Amino acid sequence: MSVAAARALRDGAVCFVGIGLPSTAANLARRLHAPNLVLIYESGTLDTRPEELPLSIGDGILADSALTVVSVPEVFNYWLQPGRIDVGFLSGAQLDRYGNINTTVIGDYDEPSVRLPGSGGAPEIATSCGEVMIVMRHRLRAFVEGVDFITSVGHGSGPDDRRRLGLTGAGPLRVITDLGVLEPDPETRELTLTGLHPGITVEQVRAETGWPLALSPEPLVSTPPPTSRELELLRSLRTVGQ
Repeated sequence: MSVAAARALRDGAVCFVGIGLPSTAANLARRLHAPNLVLIYESGTLDTRPEELPLSIGDGILADSALTVVSVPEVFNYWLQPGRIDVGFLSGAQLDRYGNINTTVIGDYDEPSVRLPGSGGAPEIATSCGEVMIVMRHRLRAFVEGVDFITSVGHGSGPDDRRRLGLTGAGPLRVITDLGVLEPDPETRELTLTGLHPGITVEQVRAETGWPLALSPEPLVSTPPPTSRELELLRSLRTVGQ
């Protein structure tokens, strides 16, 4: 997942990075093929180049290695909302067939079975980034027909929803999981399977998907296995304090 996500980031792009796998993927990409990738963390660090992976968005290593540090309101009001971010990473507890994300509750909102961490800056990322990349493990309980609560809008309920709602970004254009890659159909905006990781079958992916998963009309792509160089750099990345 980390390598596939890193490969999807292009050199020179401005990337809004979250902690965890997105941070790993973005820092791996910068060390591999995208030395000019601009990393922006929600805490206000612009063009940061940490030698180690941060523990949180408030980790001092991000400020130490940043070109500059601005306030959180400036990150959102000046960088994110006006569309100055090319790529944003998101994940969630639930994802539906149109790329809508739930990080709020499982079950009924007033009496949930699980109360999740909430939205943070994810709704703004989903709304305003040029495109969104979703990275999450592919499990039946997470890939559902309809999310229990829409925390971050993907493609709503179909092709015209983002335009109707006035959302400026293109929304989720790629979902990278531990089984393969999903991308929205150009017409319906429903997520379809476009790629498989080595050793994974279509049947395995469909068994872990809560809706009748369609295949891309284009031939399925097989993810190239990680190269020795990619694995070497990935394994060399250390988190602060390790």
